[in-house]
Amino acid sequence: MNPILEHMSGLHTLTDDVIAMDLLINAKSGVRNYAMAVTECATPEIKQILMRQLDEAIVSHEKISNYMVQQGLYHPYHIPEQIQLDLQNIQTAMNILP
Repeated sequence: MNPILEHMSGLHTLTDDVIAMDLLINAKSGVRNYAMAVTECATPEIKQILMRQLDEAIVSHEKISNYMVQQGLYHPYHIPEQIQLDLQNIQTAMNILP
């Protein structure tokens, strides 16, 4: 989006937030999917490969969530703060809609 339009619409700060949260949600989904796949695999070789992928997915999730906490984009240990942040994001999204 054009930087001027981003600033006028309030999206200049929302963009990074949305990208980071989307990445975190996908990382969580990946961890869940790998964990489920490990319990369903048929051979020890495949299980070992999936477990390595699961470990890497967990590390990625941790890096993403740590980044978001450091940037003030995610408050997993302070629920009232996270709720307030979510409400602000909802209000911003509502202001964008026609």
